[in-house]
Amino acid sequence: MTFIGLGFIKSHLKVQPVVHPGDTSFSSEEEDFFCTIRQGNVQENSKQLESYLACPSDSMDVLKSFPAVSNLSLKLNTPLPASAACERLFSTAGLIFRPKRARVDAKNFENQLLMKLNKRFI
Repeated sequence: MTFIGLGFIKSHLKVQPVVHPGDTSFSSEEEDFFCTIRQGNVQENSKQLESYLACPSDSMDVLKSFPAVSNLSLKLNTPLPASAACERLFSTAGLIFRPKRARVDAKNFENQLLMKLNKRFI
């Protein structure tokens, strides 16, 4: 599960090429030049991710040192402005947390909830 999550993060850290309308007259040498720049950015982003994961601090201020990870964090952790996602989350949580299962610890409950909501990715 962790391996799948890291793969997802690394795939979204990649720099997407920016195509401008009217910039279709690139020669192959220019394309090769920009391709190596993009590959360098991807490697830099992967290094930022590895450095961030190796960092022992739990503070959110650490993200300021890793701009690629910070941008992805903002993109993925921004709450949705609709209540449907919250309602779906609490509905699923209610199905898991029943009176007969009231002694489930928080970590186990969180894992069960995440597994149930993300079963299509597993």
